[in-house]
Amino acid sequence: MGKHLLVVDDDPIMRGAISEYLENQNFDVSAVTSGHDMARVMEDRPADLIILDLNLADEDGLDILRALNAKTQVPVIIVTGKRREEADRIVGLELGADDYVTKPFGMRELLARVRAVLRRAEAPERLVPPEKRARYRFAGWELNMKARRLSGPDGREVPLTAGEFNLLAVLVRSPQHVLSREQILAASRVHDEEVFDRSIDVQILRLRRKLEDNPSEPALIRTERGAGYVLAVPVEVL
Repeated sequence: MGKHLLVVDDDPIMRGAISEYLENQNFDVSAVTSGHDMARVMEDRPADLIILDLNLADEDGLDILRALNAKTQVPVIIVTGKRREEADRIVGLELGADDYVTKPFGMRELLARVRAVLRRAEAPERLVPPEKRARYRFAGWELNMKARRLSGPDGREVPLTAGEFNLLAVLVRSPQHVLSREQILAASRVHDEEVFDRSIDVQILRLRRKLEDNPSEPALIRTERGAGYVLAVPVEVL
């Protein structure tokens, strides 16, 4: 069987349609109606990717996502209704979702997003060219490219998602240079066809929360209005 996908949606028609389509694309699909059932399935067999509807009847999908992100690094695509506020989608991305689709959506679009997210999760070593697998030190922080580990000034390890690591790798390789969103996206994609990543700004926000003393007044990753972002400190290559 193919990768194990876990669909969480309490709408039987939508749940069935997603499951049937993805099974026809050679994925192994489990479909459940609640966060409780999701957890039960994952105890028996870990998922390679979760498709989570935020608008469940008896549960808040954001609460499920929050709990999920605290326990595992499994990639998540969130599904929102057309009436759902954009703020909820942004919160979902901030909580660790890798992408989102908005109802109504086409199954081919969902498939493209599933494949793109799985590629990013499956190919960590391709995110950084072999000649760049070094250690970068900046403002007391150290990013170990080979081990894919970020250590703070106090020596503690700070976990990064694949997207956060990839973005920080781009920034440390071009310190004190303003990079546009387009440049960051081009440098951090695994494949050129992955054109669905809308989360550069959200990834920057996540990194600031982990790196900055005061994320609302960032000193390390600064915004250059109308231009992009810059890692505003020198970087030492070890």
